[in-house]
Amino acid sequence: MGAHDPLRSHHPSYRKVAEHRAADFQLRIADVITRFAGSMPFVYIHAVAFAVWMLVFEKSPWPTLTLIVSLEAIFLSTFVMIGQNRQASYQQAKADHDFDVSEQELHSNTEVTNAIHALTQDIHRRVVGEAAPEPEAAP
Repeated sequence: MGAHDPLRSHHPSYRKVAEHRAADFQLRIADVITRFAGSMPFVYIHAVAFAVWMLVFEKSPWPTLTLIVSLEAIFLSTFVMIGQNRQASYQQAKADHDFDVSEQELHSNTEVTNAIHALTQDIHRRVVGEAAPEPEAAP
């Protein structure tokens, strides 16, 4: 990834999922359609197209337009679900990444705590001259 890569500023799990989606042609098409279908130009184009269709091409009650709109709704709902799946993938990847980071931090903190405990015991031995009592184990 180059220095001007827009994904650089994103969470590592987002980058991973985005790279996977970019590698799959079908997912790229779905992303383009979903991005356009969720935009105001999509709404404006449809408002104008439906008005023209109703006024120019078809008489009441517009059976062909109804069929077209129903089919479009079916496909758009599919793209909405694809978008929801993408979001779920991002969330799962982020949760997995956060869990890994949390586990690494826990391991590091445990090592630091053990090192501090060992140093404390060493200091106590040097200052007091005897072994420090071991803490009692919790039941």
